[in-house]
Amino acid sequence: MFENLSERLSGVLDRLTKQGAPSEDDVKTALREVRVALLEADVSLPVAREFIKRVQKEATGSAVTKSVTPGQQVVKIVHDALVETLSGGEDPDALRIDTPPAPMLMVGLQGSGKTTTTAKLAKRLKERDGKRVLMASLDVQRPAAMEQLEILGAQIGVDTLPIVKGEDPVAIARRAKTQASLGGYDVYMLDTAGRLHIDAELIAQAAAVRDAVNPRETLLVVDGLTGQDAVNVATEFDDKIGVTGVVLTRMDGDGRGGAALSMRAITGKPIRFVGLGEKMDALETFEPERIAGRILGMGDIVSLVEKAQATLEAEQAERMMRRFKKGQFNMNDLRAQLEQMLKMGGMDSIMGMMPGMGKMAKQVQQAGFDDSILRQQIALIQSMTRRERANPQILQASRKKRIAKGAGLDVSDLNKLLKMHRQMADMMKKMGKGGALKQAMKGMFGKGGGMPDMNDPKAMEDAARAMGGAKGMGGIGGGNALPPGLSGLGKKK
Repeated sequence: MFENLSERLSGVLDRLTKQGAPSEDDVKTALREVRVALLEADVSLPVAREFIKRVQKEATGSAVTKSVTPGQQVVKIVHDALVETLSGGEDPDALRIDTPPAPMLMVGLQGSGKTTTTAKLAKRLKERDGKRVLMASLDVQRPAAMEQLEILGAQIGVDTLPIVKGEDPVAIARRAKTQASLGGYDVYMLDTAGRLHIDAELIAQAAAVRDAVNPRETLLVVDGLTGQDAVNVATEFDDKIGVTGVVLTRMDGDGRGGAALSMRAITGKPIRFVGLGEKMDALETFEPERIAGRILGMGDIVSLVEKAQATLEAEQAERMMRRFKKGQFNMNDLRAQLEQMLKMGGMDSIMGMMPGMGKMAKQVQQAGFDDSILRQQIALIQSMTRRERANPQILQASRKKRIAKGAGLDVSDLNKLLKMHRQMADMMKKMGKGGALKQAMKGMFGKGGGMPDMNDPKAMEDAARAMGGAKGMGGIGGGNALPPGLSGLGKKK
């Protein structure tokens, strides 16, 4: 998400901060490049113009030019302007669904990912908020649309309204309302039909359903890849039906992300969620401050810690810490680390959320290190016997040949893995003696095993270190060089 924009903006601002005390002309030149970057990212012209105007007014003031670190001040001004452009002054996750049964209307064009998003949001409401959710498909035109929602409901454990052939959308909506009331549901979600373009029939049908159930939330699902047209769709739907929020889908494939920057400014409607893949849990709350941080290459430590906690239990982490403090780090421990990285979304996902790691992510990609390498390393470890995993030092030539063959790889791949293990084992031993490991764990899980205070910079710094490899647990490292264990792993096959 925002890959190209992030690369361009961080490059421009990097140059500015390295100049020491940039003049007004330097700032204006940099902002011209920022303007071009915004337009190339498909941000609408009026929004880009207003953004630059706001930044230029503050960045050329005396408070900046007399600052000790004027370059950094400009970066902060750009960051704050991004947050202001993206935010709506309200909690994006605060859906108005308190009084049951709360109706939610899902609208949008055909192909925007509406049905999948309905299921993702239902899963989120069920698992995070403890809501009983009923889903109902009102799409009587698209072949197998109702069956698709029924299948997704079975996958995520959410009830769907039984299909009755021949009913019109308004009748289905009313039946869903009755079923939600009688069945004790907290929320019922209505997945409406879409069209390839906005037409009178689409609007009339969605308006009739709206009038029948009086929804608390009407969420417009828009394909983020459509760029500026997504903003036009949002404006049209809001004018004709009334929209309370927007969900942008396929943002994982959009290197530009201009639709997100333009959406709030032009429509006045908050972006509630973004879809980041096909998996049922690939739906994130749209947090302006976090997004602005990602765009400027500042990372997103909050998301990183949340992902870590979602996949790693505090008790498991404590067990690992006790072993590492004793200098114990065998192949089973390394496999657990590699599997943890995959659970958290892989190398790209982790590095994208770590401050200053954007450039390193490119280095890692250029070195041919991706998630397939992680899986190959796990396969090598799984080819070992229990004794070999516990004592990798016993691996000699004949054992290495057998292990490599079992994983379908070369002995050279196994030798690289063993080197990586030795480096990480040494690192863990040093950290255990110095107390850094205990500090990292506290940062990640808190003293009582809970979430660190997001408003405490020290706690967040510790959490970052816990994820940061060379100062934490994953062997990811920091700085501009490839991290310990990753250099020399070779090109992927």
